[in-house]
Amino acid sequence: MSETPTYTPPKVWTWNQASGGRFANINRPIAGPTHDKDLPVGKHPLQLHSLATPNGVKVTVMLEELLAAGHDAEYDAWLINITEGDQFGSGFVDVNPNSKIPALFDKDTGVRVFESGAILLYLAEKYGAFLPKAIEPRTETLNWLFWLQGSAPYLGGGFGHFYAYAPEKWEYPINRFAMEAKRQLDVLDQRLEESEYLGGSDYSIADMATCPWYGALVKGQLYEAGAFLDVGSYEHVNRWADQIMARPAYKRGRMVNRAFGDPAEQLRERHGASDFETSTWDKIGDGR
Repeated sequence: MSETPTYTPPKVWTWNQASGGRFANINRPIAGPTHDKDLPVGKHPLQLHSLATPNGVKVTVMLEELLAAGHDAEYDAWLINITEGDQFGSGFVDVNPNSKIPALFDKDTGVRVFESGAILLYLAEKYGAFLPKAIEPRTETLNWLFWLQGSAPYLGGGFGHFYAYAPEKWEYPINRFAMEAKRQLDVLDQRLEESEYLGGSDYSIADMATCPWYGALVKGQLYEAGAFLDVGSYEHVNRWADQIMARPAYKRGRMVNRAFGDPAEQLRERHGASDFETSTWDKIGDGR
């Protein structure tokens, strides 16, 4: 790795878009819309606007699990292509002023929900599913949900950014965030040695939130960093990830709003269960 040059911060920071690396075209130091664009509206009560990043997958897995469990949770899932700046359209900003995916609008209640953890909690409470009602297991489940919401930025914006996306490889930040990623994996591994799922004996929104991040990491689906982080050594995280990823609803949820990878696993929009058979990108391509 190259030696990091000495950097002296200026008295007042100013934005230099040219130094933003791979995502410079969509990063900026201000909020609000950049253009007027209404969001599409489908026939179902739940309108999801998302992309199949780990945060997006959390929510589509939850929706597919609700449907598999017999709940009336049909939804329209619309693609937000963050590399093209869709998240800065005025309609999306109305639903999520933070301009991050995913965002949900519930036509039944008139409620907007942003932040992936908040969406999971909203859906769990609306449908009375995947979140225990008794105070002790409910609190333990929420402990792990909020642990994930606080920890994942270190994995994504920290380790993932400097290891996979930064324009140069710098030893100090990679070492700093690799240490934290491994510490977090050890936290999970110790918990999952004593418990089948994060919240206890039942599969919950805590598992749905965490598996697209740390499960994907140990299964080689994030950053191609498995060997670097020695992910095979986390036996209990791997057992848990295998168990969750084998669920049919998880497999379906991972496909929704996916616009990259194998075309047969890309369901860029979802408006009904039959779309998994008829509307994957290998079948419709640019002809839609």
